[in-house]
Amino acid sequence: MASSESQPRFGQSVKGLLSDKVGSCSGDAIGLTRQVLKGSRSQELLGQAARNMVIQEDAILHSEDSLRKMSIITTHLQYQQEAIQKNVEHSKNLQDQLRYLLK
Repeated sequence: MASSESQPRFGQSVKGLLSDKVGSCSGDAIGLTRQVLKGSRSQELLGQAARNMVIQEDAILHSEDSLRKMSIITTHLQYQQEAIQKNVEHSKNLQDQLRYLLK
């Protein structure tokens, strides 16, 4: 009779161990799924960062080009300013000559 009593206990013990193992495996599967999703999200973030870097690099190149063009325009404006100043000085000389002649 002792063996018939130990049989149900053994069956319950095995069922308990099996249940614990199934729970442990389920937990491990959930953890693995989380890690895969986290890795996938990391890849998405890295891809987005790379795209943003390319966009920023393009903006920097465009800014450099704009600065180069503005530098050229500034140089041309300086030449024009110098020419205008020379013309103003020349105009003053002509005004002085006209005043002298009209006296």
